Amino acid sequence: MDRASAVERSLRAAAPHEIFDVIRSLIEHRHRARSVQLLMADYAMTMLQPVGVLPHTRQPVSVLESAPGRAFGAQEPHCVEDASTCSVTAHLPVSVRGDRLGVLSVTLPVGENGLATEVLEEIQECAGALAHELVVTERDTDLFLQARRAERLTLAAEMQWQLLPGRSCTRPEYSLGAQLEPAYAIFGDSFDWSSSADDLYVTVSNGMGEGIDAALLTNLAINALRNARRAGLDLGDQAYLADQAIFGQHQGRQYVSALLLRFHLPTGDVEIIDAGSPRMWRVRRGMVEALELEAQLPLGMFEDTSYVSQRFAVEPGDRLLFISDGVYDALSPAGEKYSLRALARSITSTRLLPASQVPRAMLQELLGHRGSGPAADDSLVMCLDWQGRPASTQDPVR
Repeated sequence: MDRASAVERSLRAAAPHEIFDVIRSLIEHRHRARSVQLLMADYAMTMLQPVGVLPHTRQPVSVLESAPGRAFGAQEPHCVEDASTCSVTAHLPVSVRGDRLGVLSVTLPVGENGLATEVLEEIQECAGALAHELVVTERDTDLFLQARRAERLTLAAEMQWQLLPGRSCTRPEYSLGAQLEPAYAIFGDSFDWSSSADDLYVTVSNGMGEGIDAALLTNLAINALRNARRAGLDLGDQAYLADQAIFGQHQGRQYVSALLLRFHLPTGDVEIIDAGSPRMWRVRRGMVEALELEAQLPLGMFEDTSYVSQRFAVEPGDRLLFISDGVYDALSPAGEKYSLRALARSITSTRLLPASQVPRAMLQELLGHRGSGPAADDSLVMCLDWQGRPASTQDPVR
């Protein structure tokens, strides 16, 4: 405990752009490390990019075909021994509450007995402390954000990425993962989530238009929904006030399709509003089905629209997928649409992956259909795995 506290104090005392240098110095000093490298996951979640001053001089490594990528995907330490140099390289996930940020790679000298367990645990503590500081320091330095981009973002994409809460999140009751594609040139798709002791709010949205216009519209919608949610309003009033904000700005010329959900964590009861939304699928006991909802008007289309919630329940083991029209409408080079049958196959083929990895895998399959040419629209996939509240944390029966 004292050792971990000392690491955290050192990180908090450092300038924002120096926190990795502090961790590297601590590990080199304590464990005689030969090298310490921080790799950040890029926006497309396909590369791990070394942190450094632009332009990057070190090559990124693949998430799918590398030792650091194995640690990133499994979210577990992965050690690679090199007998010729009497060393081992430990690759450790750098994550915060399920949000996968990158990998810390540390090369250490080892004897005949290999890497000691206590040494690996110490380095894991350093990776965990670094992850928490990375989230905080992004407010004050661009160093780590720059390491996430394999190419330049469009301005619209920059605005959209800054709006997102993260790309994955884990709590005992649920696991969430989401991804946008193409990552570096987003149009109007977005997602948001927020949790409290007993509620999880999830929003999936698609603002009409392209480029800056779509990004500005989506920013208005998400911030209007956040403002209403933080005021303690119910889901119907959140939709109503966001609708009014968008209509007041655009008079119905632009609008946002959205799916708004509130999960009651103790019971699994779900309140939902389908405002011209992306579609929702459920996987329950191995069966894949599209959930049909009562479609209501998109946010901002008309003045004084009232929104009525529907309700359903999730069970432990359920998987929900939220998928934007950029997936359904994607065309192959021959002009063929991505079929619902192909989508169902993709959902089934990724059933064993954790929620954080499902969106990337499904979008990769979509890319195989669409080809490598420029996309006509952006695509969004969000995956939610529901475990339910553990019995030990439920309120006792009175």
